[in-house]
Amino acid sequence: MSAEPSTAGPFTATGEFEVRIEPPIAVNVPSAASPLGRRTLEKNYHGALSGRASGEMLTSGDMQTGEATYIALESFIGTLDGREGGFTLRHFGQMHAGQQALSISITPGSGSGLLVGIEGELLIRCEGGKHYYTLNYRLG
Repeated sequence: MSAEPSTAGPFTATGEFEVRIEPPIAVNVPSAASPLGRRTLEKNYHGALSGRASGEMLTSGDMQTGEATYIALESFIGTLDGREGGFTLRHFGQMHAGQQALSISITPGSGSGLLVGIEGELLIRCEGGKHYYTLNYRLG
């Protein structure tokens, strides 16, 4: 008796995406507080992850000096390896003392359609003016 292959994963999806980030809108904070900025973002994904995403980003710090943080939520709808549905991505990025860190993960419980139960993380890289992603995921 042979075991059925796992349909849970892990799986890897790769491709490209375009992103449009609107200029920041100042967030109302007390006058002595550090300023916050809010931006909207729109993305189009191509490849194994195919569809569009919309999101909101909050920023703080000074990008020019390399001391800044951002958090964002991005809601994706489309197909992933042929499965229709959607999910939300949670972003956390930080620049400090010449170092950069970026973590993007799928929000637990956010999967819809054929992507219910999805979990994983998204890695991005920029090369030659283009954006590329690798999505490592499991289906629960």
